[in-house]
Amino acid sequence: MKKTFPQSTEFIYQLFSLIIVIILVHAVYVAIIRPGADAFLTEQAVLMEKDPSHVTERSVFVTIRDYEQETCFILMLWALAIMAYKAFSTNKHRALLLLDLIPLAEGMRILPEDTSDLSRQVQALPPDQKKALLPRVLLAALQRFSSTRNIQDVSDATHAYCSAEGERLDAELSMVRYIAWAIPSIGFIGTVRGIGLALGQAYKAVQGDIFDVTQSLGIAFNSTLIALLISIVLMFLLHQLQLLQERYILDTEAYCEEKLTSHLHTR
Repeated sequence: MKKTFPQSTEFIYQLFSLIIVIILVHAVYVAIIRPGADAFLTEQAVLMEKDPSHVTERSVFVTIRDYEQETCFILMLWALAIMAYKAFSTNKHRALLLLDLIPLAEGMRILPEDTSDLSRQVQALPPDQKKALLPRVLLAALQRFSSTRNIQDVSDATHAYCSAEGERLDAELSMVRYIAWAIPSIGFIGTVRGIGLALGQAYKAVQGDIFDVTQSLGIAFNSTLIALLISIVLMFLLHQLQLLQERYILDTEAYCEEKLTSHLHTR
């Protein structure tokens, strides 16, 4: 139960963050963006009716008004919420690297007989800190040294434990990667829909009315534009989160080497 509780907490966080993002984004679209876009398009249609040579201006509301763009913003904010949770958790656990969890005097050696006392000091940490990578690695290393009395085994165990944690953190980003892939795909769906609408209204262009055709083509190009821009930003932030997690893993392994492994002696 202790191992599944953090995962359950993260799942609940992701679920409720998605619900909240959907409600907020849709509310903004219904109350501000779509009414603003409709008013702008109505104004431009009147101006073009009066002056066929009128050049239609661009509007941010029109650029982001369609359902594809709304979906992209929902996914982007949901991904940002997931990454913020993981970044906060990583920074919180990283703060343990500033603590001296294995207090040793200058030149003091750690013998196999000392591992029990040191393990109890680590186990005395608060429950939320004991779940972090560093205490778990230290406990595993001390237990390995107590049972095998081999320093190389301790080093190998520390490296293996940190590598496994790195793989776990990387695997937990699969949902964010899926969102980063899905956003451009949704943009292309908007492109296909917009082109289809434009082709269905081609007869109006033959009659000289190109307003509806250009509006449909705007759906096609605007959805792809917004999706690609969001994807670029999201991928940049994802790589920054991966870099933060990789540094955390490497710093944890270096901490164990400096504070523990270098002080181990078999006799």
